[in-house]
Amino acid sequence: MNILLRLIVFALDPLGLGRRFLIRPAVNLGWNVYDRVRSKADEKVGTVRELVLRLGLIAFAVVLIIWLAVFMYAAFYYVYMPAISHTRPVHMQFKTCLETSTPCTFPHAHVSLTKKQQLLMVGQAYKVIVNIDMPESPQNLELGMFMVCAEMRDYDSMLRGHSCRSAMMRYRSPLIRMISTWVLSPLYVLGWKEEFQQVPVEIFSRYLEERQHPITDVYVEIQSQKIQFYTVTLHIVADFTGLRYIMFNWPVLSAIVAISTNLFFILVVFLLSWYHWSDAKWLHSVQIKYARLTKSLEPGVIHSKASSLRDDDDDLVAYSDKSDIADVGGDTLSDVDADDLVLVKKSRSGKRESPDALRKRPTKKTTADH
Repeated sequence: MNILLRLIVFALDPLGLGRRFLIRPAVNLGWNVYDRVRSKADEKVGTVRELVLRLGLIAFAVVLIIWLAVFMYAAFYYVYMPAISHTRPVHMQFKTCLETSTPCTFPHAHVSLTKKQQLLMVGQAYKVIVNIDMPESPQNLELGMFMVCAEMRDYDSMLRGHSCRSAMMRYRSPLIRMISTWVLSPLYVLGWKEEFQQVPVEIFSRYLEERQHPITDVYVEIQSQKIQFYTVTLHIVADFTGLRYIMFNWPVLSAIVAISTNLFFILVVFLLSWYHWSDAKWLHSVQIKYARLTKSLEPGVIHSKASSLRDDDDDLVAYSDKSDIADVGGDTLSDVDADDLVLVKKSRSGKRESPDALRKRPTKKTTADH
């Protein structure tokens, strides 16, 4: 096949002029165009990859900043805002009289809030409310006013607060009761509604918790033997003021403002950090200084420096004796030049010169020709 192809090419162009002046330049031009197109394609692919990478980094930074802002507000809300309310059932107890159907003692109860740990937030004011569900029975309507007392005690059973408040059922005239009964009779018949009133008694208006004496138990007492009730519950509700009041009553607005503020400060810190870290000259100088410091603190370098200092200290010894000076330079002090009163130095090879070598050194004569 190759031989046949060569024969055809030779037959068409026996002198090779077409191959030399037409085919080869065309092939070279084609390869050059192909290389340029390929290089441009590679450059475009590189630019696209770089663009995608930059967009990914920017998206990651934006998501990270938004997440940090939301997380900071959520953490602040969790730490700063206490629980809104705490509800505990109150199981009343009393002694029954055998002669009459009424209790012989006041109904009272012990409510356990927690076991030694801090239930209420320190510095936050709370309202302590006792809710009494009282049926609209003739005995309760004739009861009138009664007293409800409560005591707050810590885990050592020490009294931390005591209060008594008066209460009574809401008055409704017989006509109003009859009309409401006729209107709501279908609900009463179906059992969707009952004839009772919930009487809230606010025992403490602004109770403040103490850090050293957290409240763990509450004692409730209703000072009436003729009272009738269905259930009694204890509610401890936080009385918010200031920033807590705004965050509780307008949670969406406060969240928008707080997250926007966090975003602003995080963006400022991020831009300042990026501007500071973009100039890496100071970082390179710090790395060089750190490398020099670590190299100087190596044991071998410290030992060599210490030995060189000891050698220098040993070399810096002067000849104080006249006999030694005479041995080195001459017979008398006047015969020895000031340049020869030298200290024992090291030679260039790093070895000490012996006293014999020093004696063999030529000394300068300071005699004057007369």
